[in-house]
Amino acid sequence: MITALPRNAGIPLYYQLKTLLREQIRSGVLKPGQKLPNEEQLAAAYQVSLITVRRTLADLAAEGLVRRMQGRGTFVAEPIFAQGPRELTSFTYEMERRGLRASSQVLLKEVIPAPESVAAALQIAPGKAVFHLQRLRLAGGEPMGIQTAHIPLSMAPGLPSEDLERNSLYTVLRRYGIVPAKGREVHSAVLLTAAQARLLGQRRGAPGLAVVRTTYAGDGRPFELVHSVMRGDRYQVVLDLTARFEV
Repeated sequence: MITALPRNAGIPLYYQLKTLLREQIRSGVLKPGQKLPNEEQLAAAYQVSLITVRRTLADLAAEGLVRRMQGRGTFVAEPIFAQGPRELTSFTYEMERRGLRASSQVLLKEVIPAPESVAAALQIAPGKAVFHLQRLRLAGGEPMGIQTAHIPLSMAPGLPSEDLERNSLYTVLRRYGIVPAKGREVHSAVLLTAAQARLLGQRRGAPGLAVVRTTYAGDGRPFELVHSVMRGDRYQVVLDLTARFEV
């Protein structure tokens, strides 16, 4: 039930409204993707000015709790997957750790001669056979990213016949004795192409996070080169910095 905010609480009205809406979002009363009432409706419901409502929504947007879309309104933001220094894990593990069911849609799988750039990253001869796998990665049924992997076929000859929609790639690779030991990632900001946007349910030119990862087995051999494009509205990179000089 919506009630007017107390005027004699000694707390600014915009702060009261921001706190109230923030708690409704965090408690699940207002759900991800839900559209909020417009500014005039919020002002009338809580008996505050439009200036108060606009300041409240601006603050919530800055906190990443709501998204303001021109011509459409204000929506509760979907949760963002923050990535910082972390263990080497799979997409499946990362999503399940957050309580989401991970799934995949195989877009392409084939055996191809390794292009020079792929061969260099995997430390194999150009033209050597590699397994080329492209998948749409989903969490809770929602598209999160597109991943394109190249793996030397000699290291896992049976990969082309594996069911990689039902099974985690890393789980399958373990059957071939390949266990990830370390990896190196390079992150870049990109704009989604028309094809990428269509698969991810986004608009063309929307922000994306591109990640290139080379993954190494315990013996030091690179066994996987992955190019990922993740949704920019659902992923961010967080770094903790330590000063090495006096500030």
